[in-house]
Amino acid sequence: MKNAIVEASRHHAKDTGSTEVQVAAITARITELQDHFKTHKKDHASRRGLLLLVGKRNSLLKYLASTDRESYLSLIKRLGLRK
Repeated sequence: MKNAIVEASRHHAKDTGSTEVQVAAITARITELQDHFKTHKKDHASRRGLLLLVGKRNSLLKYLASTDRESYLSLIKRLGLRK
């Protein structure tokens, strides 16, 4: 699954760590954790991890918005973030 996310978000053949790839990977993990919490409502340790991931993604999106606005806009549209 992670390989598919990297394939869809990368800029060139060896790109595995650009901001867009990191945001896409974190978004996939957040989605998985949201599904996990539908069945495990009292898993507060994982909920803390979810909040840390959301904060990390938010920081990366702020960075991307300030450095490359076009890439930021296309990424949030593709991932369905910040409607």
